[in-house]
Amino acid sequence: MGTAIIGGTGVYDPGALEAAGEERVDTPWGEVHLQRGRRAGADLFFLARHGADHSVPPHRVNYRANIWALRELGVERILATAAVGSLNREMEPGAFVAVDQFIDQTRGRPGTFFDDRVVHTDLSEPYCTQMRQALAGAAQEMGIHLLSTGCYICTEGPRFETPAEIRAYRRWGADLVGMTGVPEVVLAREAGICYATVAQVTNYAAGVSPRPLSHQEVVEFMAHSALTMRQLFLAAVDRLAGQPRDCCCAALGGF
Repeated sequence: MGTAIIGGTGVYDPGALEAAGEERVDTPWGEVHLQRGRRAGADLFFLARHGADHSVPPHRVNYRANIWALRELGVERILATAAVGSLNREMEPGAFVAVDQFIDQTRGRPGTFFDDRVVHTDLSEPYCTQMRQALAGAAQEMGIHLLSTGCYICTEGPRFETPAEIRAYRRWGADLVGMTGVPEVVLAREAGICYATVAQVTNYAAGVSPRPLSHQEVVEFMAHSALTMRQLFLAAVDRLAGQPRDCCCAALGGF
């Protein structure tokens, strides 16, 4: 059983991977580059969502290739990071949130593996409950305040949202806004892979924040917290080591 960490903005280093090495996987949608190592006696992979040099914008990430490559490598669990803006004053900059629901506002991204047959994938619980419990337990042991719920709305990007859009999203029930969570979470479920996201709030969203938004601000904020995020993920990997999957993620996959 293998586990993968997908690092987003500001998280480019896998940390304590034993015997780490480069891995390349050919997929129907192109080649994927990632790092492969060991942790807790099992394979642990690290994939930089935006590329090692953060050169791939969110709307151009090859989500299908990434998830397909992880499936080909035998990955059964994925932990993903996300840098987000907050629509919820109770989720302040610096907060860690274990996302439990999402709203899709993307437009131009291929969002499924199933273009050639009819497959309707259940997403009542889009994020793996077993993995979210492991994250919660690890956070408690480490003294990290991890909020247990949050609704993430994914926009197309690469532009930031307008204040009018943010007001609408807030009425819909969104707490957090980002540009990369979808279709990644959907593809993982289609592939039968357990998937969980920890979002870190880097700023308040447009109209909530009193000042203009800056991508550089997001990058710098995440750079300061990347070590904590890695430590939390590795602790969750250790907690899950050797545990059979007792969730429904695999059964709900379409393959």
